Amino acid sequence: MDSGNMAWVLISAALVLFMIPGLAFFYGGMDRSRNVLNMLMMNFYCVLIIPILWVAIGFSLSQNPFDNSFIGGFDSFFLKDITAAGDGMSLATIAFLGMFAAITPALISGAVADRMKFSAWAIFVPIWFLLVYVPVFKWVYGGWLGQRGSIDFAGGTAIHVNAGIAALAAVMVLGKRRSAPTPPHSMPLVMIGTGILWFGWFGFNAGSALAANGQAAQAFMNTFLAGAAGGLAWILIEWLRDGHPTNLGAASGIVSGLVAITPGAGYVSGPAPILIGLIAGAICCYAVRLKNKFGYDDALDVVGVHFVGGLVGSLLIGFFANPSFFEGSFDEGIFYGGGAGLLVEQAIANGAAIVWSFVLTFVIMMALKKTIGVRVSPETESTGLDLAEHGETAYHGAQ
Repeated sequence: MDSGNMAWVLISAALVLFMIPGLAFFYGGMDRSRNVLNMLMMNFYCVLIIPILWVAIGFSLSQNPFDNSFIGGFDSFFLKDITAAGDGMSLATIAFLGMFAAITPALISGAVADRMKFSAWAIFVPIWFLLVYVPVFKWVYGGWLGQRGSIDFAGGTAIHVNAGIAALAAVMVLGKRRSAPTPPHSMPLVMIGTGILWFGWFGFNAGSALAANGQAAQAFMNTFLAGAAGGLAWILIEWLRDGHPTNLGAASGIVSGLVAITPGAGYVSGPAPILIGLIAGAICCYAVRLKNKFGYDDALDVVGVHFVGGLVGSLLIGFFANPSFFEGSFDEGIFYGGGAGLLVEQAIANGAAIVWSFVLTFVIMMALKKTIGVRVSPETESTGLDLAEHGETAYHGAQ
């Protein structure tokens, strides 16, 4: 056990945890003022339930036994194989991965804003975690997808694509909001949330090296550059297309760049993070408009930013992966002398995650719809979820 490495992993775990209130502020500021506390609660609920499930069974099912390609077992039930506190690095790593587990379902909350019953959300989160997140995490990290040759440094496939396509399935079952979408009720909250997310993302990506080493340093730099490039691309497109750059565009572009660099943060170098951020920022800027064309009501653009950004970043690994820089054993990208093999594996991995997550999420949501119901009443949707669902309001006279 190296104390420096363990310290970095523990700090990174705390940074990822800090991302959850950042996400809550980001989504909450974009939401209606009468529903902002509901959005905060949906995010914070994930921190209440998922860490307990992660330690109880999630880690065991997603990791042990390592020789199972599809799902783990009960070898680490309640971490029973951690027999002494002296095994600090194992505990630090489990805690770090648990933070990832907690934030992933929270990403979905932005898509279902303004209309989902909190009781349905409270049941959906643990079921989705066990049936969708855990298997996909296992497949990507040590399971059959990873064994085939796909790579995902910090969760492009396992987290962003997984949650993003689940968000699409969820809103398809929920249906559209009864009232027209409104502008963000608090851009200052959105920008504060963006800053917290960017800050935490350094732990999210650089911490995934699980060591304080050169790969972590490059992942840190890549995270910095891709976030900046994503935000720049988005506001430039807005400026040219709409005549003005917006704060919401800057925030969305930053997050798009951060999402896109996540799968390749420890595998790309040089100008690659800038190019990945620029490409993702541009594509996501247009992708968020697809909901108007196809008619699904993704309230806070989870599909356009997290699903599309994660998919773009994961596929771009097939072009930009540079194993010689990292002295790694993964395949080269096309731009570094490799063939199309890595790109094909990235496509297969994401395709498998998309199908599994979409189908299972749709089934879970339909089961909830047929039993306890998933939507609040028209009256609650009109007057606001904060007061009806939680008995409190964020602002006096919230609209």
